[in-house]
Amino acid sequence: MPEEFEGDLAGAVFWGADLTDARFRDVNLTGAKFSHAWLVNIDIDALVDNFVINGVDVTAYVNERDPWYPLRAMLTPSTPDDTREAWAAMEAEWAKTIVRAQALPEAKLNESVNNEFSFVETVRHLVLAMDKWFTLPVLAAEFHPIGLPNKGSLEFPFPGLDYSVKPTLAEALAVRAERATRFRDFVASVTAADLTRTVDVLENGPHELLQCLHTVLEEEFWHNRYALRDLALLE
Repeated sequence: MPEEFEGDLAGAVFWGADLTDARFRDVNLTGAKFSHAWLVNIDIDALVDNFVINGVDVTAYVNERDPWYPLRAMLTPSTPDDTREAWAAMEAEWAKTIVRAQALPEAKLNESVNNEFSFVETVRHLVLAMDKWFTLPVLAAEFHPIGLPNKGSLEFPFPGLDYSVKPTLAEALAVRAERATRFRDFVASVTAADLTRTVDVLENGPHELLQCLHTVLEEEFWHNRYALRDLALLE
């Protein structure tokens, strides 16, 4: 019977387990070991570093052919300069995606593909992610009403959200741009000492500020990928 596992499985052992058609999403497999395994028809979309298969290090081969590298490798910066560089690169990628989306009719941008977020909902979700991981815990500012959590967090009482609002793409992008400007201005002057301080994140508890910035970058990266995947079909 298929089950869904969440949380900390670090150090777990899967012995004789049938993982046929299993789905791994937003997982950390650092240090994982696979032996006596069948890897057939496997599709992996991940940051690859020191990746060895059957004794062969395939890291360089994969990364040289990955169109999302090195941006993929910039999602967990460790210094203020690296953080600024990562955000600038992320904004450049999103600028191209937004131009592509704006070429479609508004109705298409509110259309779900395979029950995923529509493009407008994706923008709204990124507003929520920014507010949850940066605007409130770092700037002590309020959530914007158009923010949209993922399905698993819809019941959490985020303050100030209004699920009845239906913003246009232009309205959602305007809020997103304002949030992006705040983020850019903050990282422009952030210091190494700032990055180590702890802040409280609603729903997720205490986190180091650098971890919060990593989460923002990861949300931006993956939802850009999802948006491009769906735009290709909507076009």
